[in-house]
Amino acid sequence: MATTTATPTPAPKVNRLGLPILEYRGGKTTLCAGCGHNAISERIIDALYEMGVQPERVMKLSGIGCSSKSPAYFLSRAHSFNSVHGRMPSIATGALLANKTMTALGVSGDGDTASIGVGQFVHLMRRNLPLIYIIEDNGVYGLTKGQFSATADIGSKLKTGVINDLPAIDTCSLAVQLGATFVGRSFSGDKKQLLAMLKAAIAHKGTVMLDIISPCVTFNDHEGSTKSYKYMQEHEEAITEVGFVPHFEDIAIDYDPGSTYDVTMHDGSHLRLRKLHESYNPTDRVSAVKALMEAHEKGEVLTGVFYIDTQKPSFTNLLNLVDEPLATLPQERVRPSKQVLDEIMAKLK
Repeated sequence: MATTTATPTPAPKVNRLGLPILEYRGGKTTLCAGCGHNAISERIIDALYEMGVQPERVMKLSGIGCSSKSPAYFLSRAHSFNSVHGRMPSIATGALLANKTMTALGVSGDGDTASIGVGQFVHLMRRNLPLIYIIEDNGVYGLTKGQFSATADIGSKLKTGVINDLPAIDTCSLAVQLGATFVGRSFSGDKKQLLAMLKAAIAHKGTVMLDIISPCVTFNDHEGSTKSYKYMQEHEEAITEVGFVPHFEDIAIDYDPGSTYDVTMHDGSHLRLRKLHESYNPTDRVSAVKALMEAHEKGEVLTGVFYIDTQKPSFTNLLNLVDEPLATLPQERVRPSKQVLDEIMAKLK
């Protein structure tokens, strides 16, 4: 009788921590099929996996909206907090001050950020908190039937035929002016660019603000929308070609220094920006704002890394926090002794 030998199942591919990519996934998405947010979640999974980030060392934070549901769809082993509408920045600040050893990743939307949460967004950007802040930007309120959000462009049209006559808030220009130290924009349909930017964001120790155009297939993917797949494919203008070399890989790569910026990140990784606009300087805040404003006037949607500063101290450094998580410190290190309190009370008499 002939015998057959079963083909052994190949071992799953693993990253430098020995973890398969399955360990970086989350629950099954409940968003609309084709939603750009799902593509962003996939790139987040890829970036964390390729960078070898320990899932349990990540805190996922969000507010309210379709975008804020996204953290449920990646990194199920991480810590997660879904906050009140527009209030994710303050939750993130408190969490990172309590434990600055964590990697913090916040996912927000254009409504959650630029409308009800704009006040908190402003103060987050100026503090340089070590947080990756992702805006999944579709220009509408997807949970409340698709009204225009504050990032919708003048002249854009809803499916109902309503024309937007209010100016848009450009969150990238705002973030650069306020003090964020890594600011960029990408498109959920541009896998290569988005993945490189997310990996660089993980290596950065300061506020990363990524505005990611993410078309809403239900309410804002039609003719007349400036946040649709078709519009982005026709009007996207990349200002830099983004490459990233992690610190644990060989960085001996040839490139033309006359047309490429090589930025050494905090962990030793290298962010390579090949200039497509030859006069563009990604370390100049004024140039970044000027480029964004000029592109807006032309009806272009600039993508790429607009501004980066790896020298500015982070908020946790400015506060001189100890290395250990504050929640683990014993009482004698976090509260004054009775002798100190007695001395203070004596001075008040």
